[in-house]
Amino acid sequence: MPLNERDRIEIIMMIGVGDRMRTQQEVCRLFHEMHPDREPVSQSTVSRIERKYRELGHVRDAPRQGRPKINENVQQDVILSALENPHCTVRQVSRDLNIGKSSVSNIFKKVKYHPYRVRLIHELAEDDFDRRTEFCEYMMDYNNQNNGFIANILFSDEATFFLNGHVNRQNTRYWSQENPHWMQEYHTQHPQKSVLHRTHLWH
Repeated sequence: MPLNERDRIEIIMMIGVGDRMRTQQEVCRLFHEMHPDREPVSQSTVSRIERKYRELGHVRDAPRQGRPKINENVQQDVILSALENPHCTVRQVSRDLNIGKSSVSNIFKKVKYHPYRVRLIHELAEDDFDRRTEFCEYMMDYNNQNNGFIANILFSDEATFFLNGHVNRQNTRYWSQENPHWMQEYHTQHPQKSVLHRTHLWH
């Protein structure tokens, strides 16, 4: 069992002063006699306590290192920030409340808040389903008339970058304790966009 400040003061008093000082071995024996139900102290422990008292003039615990614990008011402020704006970022909350980002993350984790990603879905017009069916039928007929046609198709991957501040799934989160099943619909055709093609030739 660790010694508290009161125990260390008692050991200093047992050591004594002047010509009435006890040896470390005597202090250990005396402490055990006065506290038989506790674990005996070692001579190295007595020596360390005595040295600290002579160097610092006290036997108090040193101040703990690291950031102070976040109080309940700050925790409530963090939670309220997420309730008022579920799309807030850890960086934003950290800046607004003037606390560390790791503290904000720990509070969210403590209250089981998770950063759910937005799900993007393409808007479908009424005639899109018919167009898809017509395209499939055309491709099947054309392939039957031209054997091996599918093997000559050049497929490409397309990545679209919107220039009008459109939603980005990588940077958009929704803080909640439960999945909100949040979806945002956008048009497949947009006047302001940049398109990057990555082409693969399939044989």
